[in-house]
Amino acid sequence: MIREFVGHLHESGLEKSSIARKLATLRSFFKYCVREGILKENPARLVPTPKLPKRIPAVLSAEEMNGFLNQLAGEESGERGARKKSKRGVPGANPRITEDSLLLARDRAILELLYAAGLRVSELTGLNLVDMDQKDQVLRVRGKGNKERIVPYGQKAAQALRAYWPVRDSLLQECEKTGRRGSVDAVFLNYRGHRLTQRSVGRIVKKYVKLVNVNWDLHPHSLRHAFATHLLADGADLRAIQELLGHQSLSTTQKYTHASMRQLMDIYDKSHPHA
Repeated sequence: MIREFVGHLHESGLEKSSIARKLATLRSFFKYCVREGILKENPARLVPTPKLPKRIPAVLSAEEMNGFLNQLAGEESGERGARKKSKRGVPGANPRITEDSLLLARDRAILELLYAAGLRVSELTGLNLVDMDQKDQVLRVRGKGNKERIVPYGQKAAQALRAYWPVRDSLLQECEKTGRRGSVDAVFLNYRGHRLTQRSVGRIVKKYVKLVNVNWDLHPHSLRHAFATHLLADGADLRAIQELLGHQSLSTTQKYTHASMRQLMDIYDKSHPHA
């Protein structure tokens, strides 16, 4: 019956990835049934998953990524200048940090850190203050399977974080004033002072990508892809990149060599006179 269902999905024109996802859901359901004693064995275990095509991640060039992040830094500087001016002399100006200015300082720090350290979204949202060594600019990251690794980050991310700390302090102070309990351990907070969710980070990336280039199809993981591909393009060792990304298998890291090769081919096609 399960095989017939999979065949029906194929005939309906579903992508292999969608069929694989539905089959994984069935396996999980029957596994639960076995655990609860409703069934003796998992019938979906013997149905093979459709072979998925290898996907090469789309990656921005280093120039595009730097332009994207630099534009965000420029907007933040402009916002800070406007805030100072409003505090000095505009009648009725509210000296409290507005939600928009909070978002800009926090969001720039998020995007810089995702690219600088190649973090997964779950690793970013799970960061606590105790995981950060700001002097040496390294993070203690808990990855898949709760496996810990140490990851460095650069000056741009450090600068963005320094601009974000006063905003974070203000959010927690606002929580105290209103009697709410803020997430005092978390690095990244929402405007209510609670730990930021993975879904919110996805929305943040989409928001700024639309402002810069509506044709880019980027998500938080795209910054991790860019981190690895750009390191590889500049001569970093594949094993070192594996350690930084927290991949258990080198074969997982090797997909970035395909992305690098594709970029080289694009440059060749555009530049070579006989291409």
